[in-house]
Amino acid sequence: MTTGSSPVEARKGVLFALAAYGVWGLFPAFWKLMAELPPPEILAYRVVWTVVVVLALVSWDRRWGEVLALLAIRRHVAVLAASTLCISVNWLVFIAAVGRGNVLEASMGYFLNPLVNVALGVLVLKERLRPLQWLAVGLAVAGVAQLAIVTGSPPWVALILAVTFGVYGLLRKRLPVAPLTGLTVETALMLPFALVYLGWRLMDGAAFMGGGGTVAVALVACGPVTALPLIWFAAAASRMRYATLGFFQYMAPTGHFLLAVLVYGEVAGAAHMITFACIWAAIALYTVDSVVVGYRRESGGVPR
Repeated sequence: MTTGSSPVEARKGVLFALAAYGVWGLFPAFWKLMAELPPPEILAYRVVWTVVVVLALVSWDRRWGEVLALLAIRRHVAVLAASTLCISVNWLVFIAAVGRGNVLEASMGYFLNPLVNVALGVLVLKERLRPLQWLAVGLAVAGVAQLAIVTGSPPWVALILAVTFGVYGLLRKRLPVAPLTGLTVETALMLPFALVYLGWRLMDGAAFMGGGGTVAVALVACGPVTALPLIWFAAAASRMRYATLGFFQYMAPTGHFLLAVLVYGEVAGAAHMITFACIWAAIALYTVDSVVVGYRRESGGVPR
């Protein structure tokens, strides 16, 4: 139901995309509610409550057959184990960045992510880039390089977030499974580690569920807050052109950027703003190139 969607379904797709990326854009505000806890503890509770939610959704949607069929293929489980490692690192670094007041650099990572996807396409999938796409990638690289030179250190948070999410997307692209089914297996693989860590924390004297109150409510909410946007994203992707959906992906890092500057008072220095400007210019170039080529293809002017 992608390219040939009816206007009604396309409008539903837009609403689902707005819901998914809107929630992702507000993620820093959500993780701030639990900032008093160590990031690994937040991650562990996130895994536990996400497992609870996805198991309920799998049962409600009668998808146990899909899950069991996926688990029966060792190669698929190995790929999902690799994607689990990537998304675990991504989640942990993002939660830690928010807790340390480094939301600006986190937003940079997700602005970089589409360009990292392009680079992975060239290096792994042997895709070819058009001249304007090469210029876009070069601009982004130049922006990150100047920040590393000026500050004496690369923007590690941004780079780790961009690369881990890029590799995660590549792995999931090469193993096309339903988002809910894949997330169920991934969180199930994380669960033993999460439970062992939480058990160790409790034995060490940590309060169960952060001691109750607002923190406990937020920890429980980690489940639906993790699972539902992914389901909404899948619903959007099934109702609208993927190229159109791509325009929505910048909502999330834009939300992070605005929260960092307007709400949390983070100051973007000149070096950081030059890097952001390079990345935004690269995104603009890449988007223009994609729109122009897409239009030419639809009109029959460019071969596929």
